Amino acid sequence: MYNLMMEFTKSLVKGKLIRRYKRFFTDVKLQKETVTAHCPNTGSMRGLLAEGNEVYLLPNNDPKRKLKFGLEIIKSRKNLVGVNTHMANRIAKHGLENNLINELKNNDLVKPEVFFNKETRFDFLLGKNNQKSFLEVKNVTLFRDNTTAEFPDAVTTRGSKHLLTLIDAIKKGYKTYLLFLVQIQNMKYFKIAKDIDGQYYKNFLTAKKAGVNFLAYRCNISPKRIFIDQKLKIIDE
Repeated sequence: MYNLMMEFTKSLVKGKLIRRYKRFFTDVKLQKETVTAHCPNTGSMRGLLAEGNEVYLLPNNDPKRKLKFGLEIIKSRKNLVGVNTHMANRIAKHGLENNLINELKNNDLVKPEVFFNKETRFDFLLGKNNQKSFLEVKNVTLFRDNTTAEFPDAVTTRGSKHLLTLIDAIKKGYKTYLLFLVQIQNMKYFKIAKDIDGQYYKNFLTAKKAGVNFLAYRCNISPKRIFIDQKLKIIDE
C-alpha cells in the first residue's frame, strides 16, 4: 500500500463520491463506471461525505478481496484529507524512524503495539537513554473552519480511557505522549472538539496536568504520498 518513502505503491484513481453506507462501503463514480470501494474508516467522518466530493481510490488486485478499490483520500472544501485510519500508525512510525517529530527524535527503540496492562495496548513503546515512553496516536480528519483541525469527531469512550491510562503509565515511571496526527491539508492549529465530547476534553485537561505530553503534527498529503511535515499549535480553550 505504501513503500518506505510513504508513497502509494499504485497510482490512485480519482472519482466522485456518491455515498458511504454500512460504515465500510462507499459508492464512487469513476470516469467510465460506478464502483463500490472499501472504506477503511469506521468513524463518523463528519464533514467529509458530501455527495460529489472528489475522492482518490487505491486499486486492489488481491483475488481474496471482493472489493477492488479502497478509499484513501477525500477532497473536502479544497483540502485533501487522508481517511485511512489503518495508515495512521504507519505514518507515525515513518515519522519516528526519520526524526520528523521534533520531540521524539533519535530513539533507540521504536516498538509498535505494546501492552501496558491486560486491557490497554498503546501504539508505540519508545526507548531513549534508558527512558521508556509510551506513545498513543489519534488520527484527525475533522475541520470546521479553514485553519483548525479537531478531535474527536464523535464521542469516544475508548479515547477517554486511553488518556486516563497514560496517566497510570506516568505513575509507573514512563514518559507518555499523545500524537494527534492531522491528515488534513492547510491546517495551522489543533483543538479538542469539546462540544462533541465534553468528557474527552475534561480528561485531556486532567492528563495534561498530570504530565502527559500532547503533540499535533500535520501531514503533507498528495495522491502520491503522505508523510508528517509540520507541527501545529494546540489551542486550549
